[in-house]
Amino acid sequence: MTVLLAGCGSTPSTGGPEASPPADRSLILATTTSTQDSGLLDELLPAFTRDSGWQVKTLAVGSGQAIELGRRGEADVLLVHSPAAEEKFVAEGSAGPRRLVMHNDFVLLGPPADPARIRGAKSAEAMKRIGAARATFVSRGDESGTHAREQDLWSDAAVEPGGSWYQSTGQGMGETLRVASEKAAYTLSDRATFLTQRGSLELEVLGEGDPGLLNVYHVIEMTTKAGERVRADGAKAFADWIVAPAAQRLIGEFGRAKYGRPLFTPDAGADEAALGQ
Repeated sequence: MTVLLAGCGSTPSTGGPEASPPADRSLILATTTSTQDSGLLDELLPAFTRDSGWQVKTLAVGSGQAIELGRRGEADVLLVHSPAAEEKFVAEGSAGPRRLVMHNDFVLLGPPADPARIRGAKSAEAMKRIGAARATFVSRGDESGTHAREQDLWSDAAVEPGGSWYQSTGQGMGETLRVASEKAAYTLSDRATFLTQRGSLELEVLGEGDPGLLNVYHVIEMTTKAGERVRADGAKAFADWIVAPAAQRLIGEFGRAKYGRPLFTPDAGADEAALGQ
């Protein structure tokens, strides 16, 4: 897995004494490739820095790897979308609060010819048809939230994927979409990343809209129980900010002008059990 390390959230220096926050006001955000590849972080992090004075270094990896970085005390705050893994991690005791931030959805993608005939089928039935047809399926295979949801869908379909038709990239969502397109294969993607890259892909949305495709994101603050290097103050600052009204408005507007619809739905304070109903 390639780790994308980006210093985000600050504007170019003008040379003045107020040009950038001091180095000791720096935190590490471990998050998913979907928030990076969709462009959402490019919208949010500069606003957070302006509002708080905290600089943000981003590690864009799968949710499983982001959680592991938190577990090792190598990240201060997490923005992830793998609920079962998140709940297990928080129960270990080294993390602080876990709060609902937003959701979008997953989509099943495939070539326009749709050789497995999954178009319009519910997700479990679609996975059964892909498995029965031994149609090429490209998986992220990286313990990300998307990979975890894909595994759940195979389980719901009572299909054990494997063999030459089932291929893993071990890469993020953007690279996996590119490979699936080149191979005229099926794959599972978060909708935001697909929409931002669809112009370069020979893939179509063939399955969408059922409850099994809901994609929910949470922010998790780390504490010094994970390691003395953890900036718990920065983690709390980021978590408080992203669930506050101003950031939630930014999330709700992101993508609307370009795609005619927001790419994420803000959910801070919502009843998570009611999402997607």
